[in-house]
Amino acid sequence: MEARLARQKLQRIRAGAKPPRVLDLFSGCGGLSLGFKRAGFEIVGSVEFDAHAAESHGQNFHPGDPRHSVARDITDTPPAKLAQALGLGDVSLAVDVLVGGPPCQAFARVGRSKLREVADHPEAFLHDVRARLYIEYLRYVEACAPLAVVMENVPDMLNHGGHNLAEEIAEVLASKDYLCQYSLMNAAFYGVPQMRERMILIAVHREVAETISLPQPTHWVDLPTGYTGTRAVALKLLGAMEGAGDLHHYREAPLADADMTPAITSQEAIGDLPTMNARQMLAAGTLRRGRRSFDIAIPYHQSGARTEYAQAMRTWPGFEGKSAVYDHVIRYLPRDYQIFAGLQAGDQYPEAHRYAVSLFEAKLAELRKSGREPSEGSEEWQALLASIVPPYDAGKFPNKWRKMEANRPARTLLAHLGKDGYSHIHYDSDQARPISVREAARLQSFPDGFTFSGTMNPAFRQIGNAVPPLLAWYIGTALNAQLTKSEGAIETSRATSGGSH
Repeated sequence: MEARLARQKLQRIRAGAKPPRVLDLFSGCGGLSLGFKRAGFEIVGSVEFDAHAAESHGQNFHPGDPRHSVARDITDTPPAKLAQALGLGDVSLAVDVLVGGPPCQAFARVGRSKLREVADHPEAFLHDVRARLYIEYLRYVEACAPLAVVMENVPDMLNHGGHNLAEEIAEVLASKDYLCQYSLMNAAFYGVPQMRERMILIAVHREVAETISLPQPTHWVDLPTGYTGTRAVALKLLGAMEGAGDLHHYREAPLADADMTPAITSQEAIGDLPTMNARQMLAAGTLRRGRRSFDIAIPYHQSGARTEYAQAMRTWPGFEGKSAVYDHVIRYLPRDYQIFAGLQAGDQYPEAHRYAVSLFEAKLAELRKSGREPSEGSEEWQALLASIVPPYDAGKFPNKWRKMEANRPARTLLAHLGKDGYSHIHYDSDQARPISVREAARLQSFPDGFTFSGTMNPAFRQIGNAVPPLLAWYIGTALNAQLTKSEGAIETSRATSGGSH
């Protein structure tokens, strides 16, 4: 990127009349876009392959403009083609910040030397499917000439197939005159009611600043050992780079401490949403098998104190909630509601399986008293077993189920939530059900006025794949402060700060 072009873009931003413009690649439904919009950025467009996610992004950020709701394959959508389709004009002048992150599988086993060669000669690796999405991402960096780049991905990106992919990407961006740092951040430390560890990479052009600003944490939680173990595995390769001193681009995120506000709990996040007793609904016939559309209005609770977090989700600027929710829908799991009711907070599948077996044995004892107990192994006995006990091996699927704790942030939401919902069983045993679409959105910090295209399954997938908007807001706020600094502030920063790594 030419320094002249960077200065031109900075001048536009620092004149104060126009906000920095964001293009979101691999955008999903728009978690990063939503946080950056709240932080003062303008979302000028996105590229997303999934049709439902693309439609969600369009309807939330460009309502009434169908051009923004079209699903696009980035490998078939070069920057100039996208700019033409969205009416952006000269793509090199239309974008200030590029956000997003190609799937980490795109980088598997593509070594550091290959990445550098791809950066210089992309056509040389068009045959390599693993590199293709990276090539396309680099093309957008080259064509858009952004002042800053923000990428998000799983912690394993630091140790994927024997490569620290974040470091390798940082090296390529550094060769293009960007300062670059990456870190591991947990969303729970930034007010998200979910313990979600992610790799965040931030690059800024050297004309913008000589340091990278990472957001300061706001909340504290003592993370379970599983999260600290995942972090240790991700950082293992980085430890092997210690001989390089400070030459690598990794930086520890600012530390949270126990004196901070306690992390937002699951109950604080979703406790104000309408109660749904799954067993009562099943008995009344109001919960049936079939697709779950978002066409039924369920009024909020009219009584009870709202938590600060719930109030924030109802009043997010531009995405305010209404008098009712339309996507408060749950899975039809008639066999399992009774099991959910008997689980304790934190119980997983082995406990669920044992409890289900006890229910089955109790039913057999009841039938025995009346003289109607089926013989063991008979067709009737097998049918009764299948109607009460899940068929999965408790030794092979220990983490398949989990009942949430009311007084802790939720565990990481995954896209797999769209397939069964057992990973997040509601903490309220009276309701005895998996979480709803709107509850998942709350746990991911999507405000109540944010809408999801499609039905229940694609909505769960969009939410599980998203970047928490609150975390994105903090990242965007820190970056916006750098982009909008006056030249005097920049000089002061240069005089008082250290280097880039």
